Amino acid sequence: MRIGMALNYAGGFKETVDGLADYEKAGLDIVFVAEAYTFDAVSQMGFIAAKTERLQIASGILPIYSRTPALLAMTAAGMDYVSGGRFTLGLGASGPQVIEGFHGVPYTAPLGRTREIIEICRAVWRKERLTYEGRHYTLPLPPERGTGLGKPLKLINNPVRDRIPVVIAAIGPKNVELAAELAEGWQPLFYMPEKAKDVWGDSLASGHARRDPALGGLDIIANAPLAIGDDAGDLLELGRDDAALYIGGMGAKGRNFYNDLARRYGYEKEAETIQDLYLAGRKAEAAAHVPRELLESTSLIGPEGFIRDRIAALRESGVTTLNVTPLAASHADRLKLIEKIKELAS
Repeated sequence: MRIGMALNYAGGFKETVDGLADYEKAGLDIVFVAEAYTFDAVSQMGFIAAKTERLQIASGILPIYSRTPALLAMTAAGMDYVSGGRFTLGLGASGPQVIEGFHGVPYTAPLGRTREIIEICRAVWRKERLTYEGRHYTLPLPPERGTGLGKPLKLINNPVRDRIPVVIAAIGPKNVELAAELAEGWQPLFYMPEKAKDVWGDSLASGHARRDPALGGLDIIANAPLAIGDDAGDLLELGRDDAALYIGGMGAKGRNFYNDLARRYGYEKEAETIQDLYLAGRKAEAAAHVPRELLESTSLIGPEGFIRDRIAALRESGVTTLNVTPLAASHADRLKLIEKIKELAS
């Protein structure tokens, strides 16, 4: 398994990047940079490229609505250039709160747009003169929708690679099916290996049936907080607030993908209670109702033997990359966690 690490976008970014060379030496393979309604991820990834030599760099994720398809392709090609071929383009739909609330763009047709964006990006990277007739994107823009002066263009620069890896962040059945069909990687959230086949097995099988063999195997990227030790179990409680935020607050009733996932995992009653409490402003009570079993099953927190068992379960379910958040007070202790998980996952 590859070992990845998600960078915290809330603060301390420069300090974290200053220590990435140490993480490289400790065995870290790839770093994921998020973009929500924060500083943009691209400038930060460029900063990382200048500070590292071997580390793979991934957007985790760039929302599909906030940039044009061609700009996403240009950005990926530029990042691949400055990093010397170390970039992975992580894409996702985000959610209507961010896309409509922060960007002012309608949150429509995420599946269709994702497919067309990937097709356009790959055409740009192959240096094709860009013409595209899609349901959501047409290039060049037809005269009735613009000035009529648009011309088919191709990328001026020569990309380092003509196929940059694409990862789709997805948890809904159709989105996961699309990832298995079209992308090099799939990144779910709250990944529970014991229930992955029941929840996503049909979607993965359907997508794989249409997958181009040239894409190779699907890289499955599981996110998990990481702490190893006999007394590490108490750190599970740190995940309650985030779990409640996603299950309870990331969307309205009937429009929350994470709430739907919790229900599909078998926590129907708990998911409803968490959402009702969270939307009523009772966030602490919502967090208290997050099942401890869910926290345990989606984390790598506990004694070394427990971690070994969790890695075995993840591997058996098809996971190929662990994207961890090391939970420790000091840089030195976080490095030790990366070294240990690298050893256990080898």
